[in-house]
Amino acid sequence: MEQTEFDEDVMPSAIDDDEDVFKDLLNVPADWSANDCLSTGIFNSFDPDEVVYRAQKKPCKTVGKYVMGDLLGEGSYGKVKEVLDSETLVRCAAKILKKKKLKRIPNGEKNVLNEIQLLKTLRHLNVIELVDVIVNEEKEKMYLLLEYCVGGLQDMLEHSPGSKFPCWQAHNYFSQLINGLEYLHSRGIIHKDIKPGNLLLTLDETLKISDFGTAEALSPFDPEGICASSQGSPAFQPPEIANGADEYSGFKIDIWSSGVTLYNLVTGEYPFEGDNVYRLFEAIGKCNIQIPSFVTEPLRSLLVGMLKKDPKKRFTLRTIQTHPWFVCRHPRTSEKVPFPPLRGDFMHNMTVLPYLFNYHSCETPSENEEEYITEQLIKDRPNGSTSVPNDDVNDPSKRPWHKPIMCNVKKMASCRLS
Repeated sequence: MEQTEFDEDVMPSAIDDDEDVFKDLLNVPADWSANDCLSTGIFNSFDPDEVVYRAQKKPCKTVGKYVMGDLLGEGSYGKVKEVLDSETLVRCAAKILKKKKLKRIPNGEKNVLNEIQLLKTLRHLNVIELVDVIVNEEKEKMYLLLEYCVGGLQDMLEHSPGSKFPCWQAHNYFSQLINGLEYLHSRGIIHKDIKPGNLLLTLDETLKISDFGTAEALSPFDPEGICASSQGSPAFQPPEIANGADEYSGFKIDIWSSGVTLYNLVTGEYPFEGDNVYRLFEAIGKCNIQIPSFVTEPLRSLLVGMLKKDPKKRFTLRTIQTHPWFVCRHPRTSEKVPFPPLRGDFMHNMTVLPYLFNYHSCETPSENEEEYITEQLIKDRPNGSTSVPNDDVNDPSKRPWHKPIMCNVKKMASCRLS
């Protein structure tokens, strides 16, 4: 087969002609060549930090007379959002429960109905207040409107040095817990799940006992308060339950779990631990408690009395209230553990206001209001938040209700990532 020979005089001219057409289309200088395309940056990729986002307006949603705000937290039963009563202008917390999700949780629906029935009858300074109940049959949702709390003891412990409180601060919370527990027991109600995660605080640091899903109302004709079931957290269960007793005193269950809670508040640890539930219950059943050496009297004797293996020898509420550690006034020997910030907001400002501004088309007073943000700006702010830095909280033009605390962003159509 003969090898085809190319005419060297023809090929270069053809390439030159195509290159000239390409130059005309791009309107580039005459001395430009195709080899310069990379150096000119025409086909370079975008720098992710230069991608611009447009802040999306927050749609205002109402449930009955309540205006919905941002998410406060999420538990096993559902989400909790901040809401504002449009009539009284009082902040509340809405626990949003879905019927489908409750059916997948053992005793889910039963526990929720039990909590509603109990909370409707309770009114005490240290017990969470049920404000309202709204049921949406169409969406199969239930809204429990509860007293607004800024956070819980568990969140504070996780953000504190050593995961514990100073003695004076732990005493303040524990004394309020005992006052609330005294009220519940006087009404014949056993909480069964006392732990830091179920102890909330308001803005003025008033402790609120919450989560009555596993609580039980005893018969008024049963002075011993005998119970036959328990659904509380394993680490806070007493030895009688760990050892498989059929019946036990409900009052002494709450005393034990309160003792474990106090132990956790002052030491940052649990009195009994195990690799799994079986090992944990084995340790609780033996009840060989070891209290750290830095815990001194009279706190040591209080913990030992509340964590007695024999329920009959365990302290009563009256014994606790007259104990020297409980009645004495503790000096502030160390710094206070503060509330943890909510998505970078240490002030816990109301999250409903941005929704109201957008709903009423209110223009913010600030002339420097950000309409667009960049990827770099999102990275520089804590947790990707678009909230105002803490140093600007006192600046009237930079208040959090002028800029959403958590803003959903939508990519502009003209920006395309390479």
